[in-house]
Amino acid sequence: MDVQKALLNGVITENPTFRLVLGMCPTLAVTTAAENGLAMGLATTAVLVGSNLLISLLRGFIPSKVRIPAYIVVIATLVTAVDLLMKAYLPALSSALGLYIPLIVVNCIIFARAESFASKNPPIASILDGIGIGFGFTLALILLASVRELLGAGSVFGVNILGPDYPKALIFVMAPGGFFSLGLLLAGVNRFLDYLHRRTGGLI
Repeated sequence: MDVQKALLNGVITENPTFRLVLGMCPTLAVTTAAENGLAMGLATTAVLVGSNLLISLLRGFIPSKVRIPAYIVVIATLVTAVDLLMKAYLPALSSALGLYIPLIVVNCIIFARAESFASKNPPIASILDGIGIGFGFTLALILLASVRELLGAGSVFGVNILGPDYPKALIFVMAPGGFFSLGLLLAGVNRFLDYLHRRTGGLI
């Protein structure tokens, strides 16, 4: 599995947000600002890569009957490390994301890759898969968060884009706006990807 294939798989073919529709709870909850989306995406990617690697290395030693509890122990250990590092070095972001960093432990994206890929493939391929899926998830969070922040606050990453006179549509940084934005992006992104698939003869 090469790097290009892993990235294309995570960003396009099996994008966890736009193609598989996994991890919707953090996707909707933290994407009120682009900075929060980026932080959650990177935190999830770090856990995903680490858990894929460890589970791949241990796959020959974990009995099938206890594989789910074993995955939970591995993932929870990595999430705890990421949570403590964020509290130590990025306290403002850690406070903004709140409970959703510890809840990475039960993120179905990480469990899905552990069960469907890391437990069946060698370490290097598992690392690349984690990077690809994590990158795709991060891009999806940034895209959704940027749309919501732009429409709801007139800014992206805290930089004012639409000017001081923009009448902020605050509903987009609230729960209803999250569902509405996600629905439109799901439709638009999948339409675009289907178009690419036809134009490239199924290569993408």
